[in-house]
Amino acid sequence: MAEKRLFDILDLYLEKYPDQEVALAKRVNGKWRNYSIQEYVETTNYVSYALMEIGIQKDDKVAIISNNRPEWNILDMAIMQIGAITVPIYPTISKEDYRFIINDCGIKFIILEGTVILNKIEDIKADTKSLENIYTFANISDYPTFSDLVELGKQHQNAEELKRRKDNVDEKECATIIYTSGTTGTPKGVMLSHFNIMSQLHNLKQTPSPWSKKAFSFLPICHAYERMLVFLYQYLGMSIYYAESLATIASDLKDIQPTMMSAVPRLLEKIYTKVKQTGKNNKGIKKVIFSWALNLAERYKIDPCNRTWIYNQKLKIADALVYKKIRQTLGAENFDIVVSGAASIQPNIASFFSAIKMPVYEGYGMTECSPVIAVSCNLPHGREIGTVGFALPGVEVRITEEKEIVCRGHNVMMGYYNKPELTKEIIDADGWLHTGDLGEINEYGQVKITGRLKNLFKTSLGKYINPDVIEGRFSESGFIENIVVLGENEKFAGALIVPDFAFLKTWCEKHEIKYTTPEEMIINKEVRDRYAKEVKKINENFGDTEKIKRYELIADEWSIANGILTPTLKVKRNVIKERYKDLIVNMFKD
Repeated sequence: MAEKRLFDILDLYLEKYPDQEVALAKRVNGKWRNYSIQEYVETTNYVSYALMEIGIQKDDKVAIISNNRPEWNILDMAIMQIGAITVPIYPTISKEDYRFIINDCGIKFIILEGTVILNKIEDIKADTKSLENIYTFANISDYPTFSDLVELGKQHQNAEELKRRKDNVDEKECATIIYTSGTTGTPKGVMLSHFNIMSQLHNLKQTPSPWSKKAFSFLPICHAYERMLVFLYQYLGMSIYYAESLATIASDLKDIQPTMMSAVPRLLEKIYTKVKQTGKNNKGIKKVIFSWALNLAERYKIDPCNRTWIYNQKLKIADALVYKKIRQTLGAENFDIVVSGAASIQPNIASFFSAIKMPVYEGYGMTECSPVIAVSCNLPHGREIGTVGFALPGVEVRITEEKEIVCRGHNVMMGYYNKPELTKEIIDADGWLHTGDLGEINEYGQVKITGRLKNLFKTSLGKYINPDVIEGRFSESGFIENIVVLGENEKFAGALIVPDFAFLKTWCEKHEIKYTTPEEMIINKEVRDRYAKEVKKINENFGDTEKIKRYELIADEWSIANGILTPTLKVKRNVIKERYKDLIVNMFKD
């Protein structure tokens, strides 16, 4: 294992792929800004020189608050190779969270993007005694910029000191502190070493095909899941293209035609729903063929042994008539892998994407595990819909009597920063990290996630309900954007439902119903009748205890910006319960 520290990846990249013209790229104002591997390494060194000149010492904390961009990677590598510690922070959090994180780990230097973030940092600056320097990516204030940092490095090049700093970094030392966004509680700083993350790369390098050379990235790089994958892309010499924004994902995909990307199930569900709706809008024989092809895709089995010769012939016909056109529309004509993580994906949706030649590889983990615990692979029985594959080599996984997944191995974090007691709560005396997730291991050794331990609740009748399973099924509906199932200590299960208002608007137009505002539409009788019909249909998949007996439609948007969703689009249940407590009480009244 020649590469032991994360910044060693750059030397490997230069050695193996010296002619790489696009190591990093992002479209800005419609034009791609590319960094070759040479420019990437050279600029990284300039930034390291500048940080040393400013006075950043070993183990100092340096924060990056920005959306995905090539300069993010440059800073990350520049920070780590001088022995400092990168602290990635989400651009969407509150002033209070910024204040807490900066003070909790003593951040000394921040580089940020945008006036909104800058205003928040300026508001709390007086309360953050450790903070000495603020830089910005663009010229938005009187603060120095990223370009100034690069120029400072050019003027104070000290290759000898940089080499000394690099040589002085041990693989077992902390490389980064990632504050968990989480769905509950105060952020906790997860300390991950170079060894933690490099072990992931060594064990995942066989997952993509050798021909896979273009990666597309749009999930927040400050999240452990996407950041680890971005390291993997670099380790394998792949070109990384960042989305210009979430709004440009479709056009970016068509433009670059990537071979690999990551996604969260909610995004895949939305794509699937849109494709399905497009098919419903067809007429005559086109609609019949589309419906047939969709049904065929939803029954797709990954293992060829489980597909009959007749099924495969039908699949070829469906590909020529339908799937090929879907891929062209999505900009996905040459996909090797779509890695799905952060939550479970519904089996029929995973089957659909795999059938249309956008193979879904499910991964499972958490920030505290660097982050991967298990992932699908190409070994026998290594990839099967409904499971997250095998545990990574060197990672032990077992299921406790409470059905909780626990693991130990090279992926387990160093601990929570300055919180030894909290660390002991999650990592027991034998080194097992308690994930809080419910699961099982099948006869092939594949891990299956069945829910979240803390999300389980018991009704007043003593029946346990797993809301994750119910929410997953309801989320397949085109009418539903988000749902939270509730009912602890109540007689039945209820739900708060946020309609997909774009979908609802289309439905209203089709049925000649005047669409006005979300607030008015959720009390419209025809709309409410349609949702009652939808809930009744989906309820047929569940036993009587699990059926949604009452529900409320919500006109509010649930988003990352308003603090209801995490950056991986999971709902923060504690926030929901507090925000809608009166509505919830009324829903369960006799």
